Amino acid sequence: MKLKEINKSDLISRDLSWLNFNYRVLDQVKNDNRNLLDRLKFLSIVSSNFDEFFEVRVGSLYNYIDSKKNRIDYSGMRENPFREYLLDNSKVFFDDFNSFFSNSIIPLMEKEKIFIGDLDLLDKDGIKKVKKYFKKTIFPMITPMVFDSLHSFPILMNKVLIFGVVTKSKKTSSKSKISFIQIPQNIPRFFEYKIDSKIYFIPIENIIRKYIKTFFQGILIVSVSLFRIIRNGDYTLEESEDIESNFLEELKQKLKDRKFSRVVRLDVLNNYDKNVIKELQKIFKIDDFNLMKLSKNSFLDLSSIFQVVNYNEFSELLPKYPSPIKPFDLNEIHEKSIFQILSEKDIFLHHPYNSFDPVIKLLKEAAEDPDVLSIKITLYRTAKNSRVIDELLKAAENGKHVSVLFEVKARFDEENNFKNGYKLEKAGCYVIYGIGSLKTHTKLLLIVRREGKKVRNYAHMGTGNYNETTSKLYTDIGLMTSNKSYTKDALKFFNVITGHSIPDDYENLLTAPNYMKDKIISFIEKEIKNVKNGGIGKICIKINSLQDKTVINKLYDASNVGVKICLIVRGICCLRPDRKNLSENIQVISIVGDYLEHSRLYYFHNNNDPLIFSGSADVMIRSYKRRIESLFKINDEFIKKQVITILNYNLRDNMNSYVLQEDGSYKKKEFKKNNKFNIFEEFYSLNSEKIDDSIIL
Repeated sequence: MKLKEINKSDLISRDLSWLNFNYRVLDQVKNDNRNLLDRLKFLSIVSSNFDEFFEVRVGSLYNYIDSKKNRIDYSGMRENPFREYLLDNSKVFFDDFNSFFSNSIIPLMEKEKIFIGDLDLLDKDGIKKVKKYFKKTIFPMITPMVFDSLHSFPILMNKVLIFGVVTKSKKTSSKSKISFIQIPQNIPRFFEYKIDSKIYFIPIENIIRKYIKTFFQGILIVSVSLFRIIRNGDYTLEESEDIESNFLEELKQKLKDRKFSRVVRLDVLNNYDKNVIKELQKIFKIDDFNLMKLSKNSFLDLSSIFQVVNYNEFSELLPKYPSPIKPFDLNEIHEKSIFQILSEKDIFLHHPYNSFDPVIKLLKEAAEDPDVLSIKITLYRTAKNSRVIDELLKAAENGKHVSVLFEVKARFDEENNFKNGYKLEKAGCYVIYGIGSLKTHTKLLLIVRREGKKVRNYAHMGTGNYNETTSKLYTDIGLMTSNKSYTKDALKFFNVITGHSIPDDYENLLTAPNYMKDKIISFIEKEIKNVKNGGIGKICIKINSLQDKTVINKLYDASNVGVKICLIVRGICCLRPDRKNLSENIQVISIVGDYLEHSRLYYFHNNNDPLIFSGSADVMIRSYKRRIESLFKINDEFIKKQVITILNYNLRDNMNSYVLQEDGSYKKKEFKKNNKFNIFEEFYSLNSEKIDDSIIL
């Protein structure tokens, strides 16, 4: 199917849209205004995103193909033709970012006296050190695995560099055999060596290739091929009533199975043995569509380039971002108790422009305060050395009742969440490991505190994880409050999560999987009604992804009656804007830049009495049907103005914004020399005088 035929559909393919997002990240690598290390950082992200795309989206597609289930993509294509089209487009992207690294980034690195290459770049002392490193460290860790009539095909690990070595006895009549060498992931990717002002990064595979005969003494090496496989990382769980015995065991089994799941991509370095690759394709049941070939000057797995970025002497060369600004009207944040502040006012946080410290401060005071009775929290992804976990452990040790819903189905963080969950359990916390087949994605914290003869509740609701590391890298929204209308809802919602309760009378929460989608649609319908009655209809939504067909069709209905709609969608967007008689009143932009845009905001004009919500949910089928999600209403008038200003700034940005075209492509916003507006700079200078309450549409 040709692109022209795909564009006939009123919806954009989810998978093609995700691939298009990766191009926008690649633009950051190609941006000459970024310094070298910043571009290398984004290159690492591009490579990592591309791997995840195959693990999740291509993996999901193969779940249908392998089980012979029908699947019609939003583009209108059936599963097998779409596989070929998607993988063809993926190859183009793979070639694009790898060739840009080889042809453009490597020369820039060498200009800065940073070299990646073979051992012949080194002096005699460097070669001597490499040889010693191989002998003492690498050689003892590696185990060659032969594959022949007496040895079954070995388990080859996901995203690991692997040598396929063809050998044969020196006897002329002997048959050749294939052996596999998997490079352990706990060995650094590069051997680092410095000569004067020059720094050399020698890929580990180049060292092993140099001394590969050490593993095959007394026999002939016919060929050496370097490759890497990507396995399906998408899995589903059967919902079980017996969560303790069945759900956790099933999840553990799924994690084991993921290590041996079907291969969806095979990357090979140039000068490979064609017979070896054909044998791998036969074993993995893949064809040339799944085969990604690298040129000579590149190397496998560019995500590992992050080791270069993190080289200790380069720390001063990384971009410096301003220090976080204080939340508005909160100069006393460090002097007063957080409970005292929240008893007087709400705290609105916009990360990373506002620090995550107030949230840590809230947990720290809660852990130490003798009047705090209990802490309830949902955890999805936490930092490596998490201060959040530390404070929860401290709270449990101090006799608080600590309830933690630790979502162990957070993709690729499952094992880490199991580990932290067990640690919390041992400390005396009440830990729940998810709710059956539903993912608990909501971000919610509730603290119960005794104040005199009364009990008062304090809550934090947000769009991002309780992760102090990513709070410096992702834009997110948080609301801290002791307002009863919020804390009462939070308490009810925790009862839903941890118990067996289905309330339908939340005052300020929209929740999934039961009510959120219907509420969102009703707000859109109200804008439609207002326009039909001669009024104004406006909608502005900022999210990560837009895929739910029902909501998209309702937005099309709104556009057709004259509702003005602005969508700020960072990644996947299946809505097709600016199509005649369908979406002429809809504009879609994507912002990709210094920080990962992660906050979700929903604005409905509502006859000039705006309804504004924030929270954890995107407009996705999974958000409405397969996740426990929440959106919280913004009630405070000044906080409403802050949120509207955030939306205004996003719409005004012309340095990091891409406009989605009717054909599914994205076009970078243009700016005039004296009219630059960069949100990643402007938010740091935001003050109360710049706060506005009129949304731009």
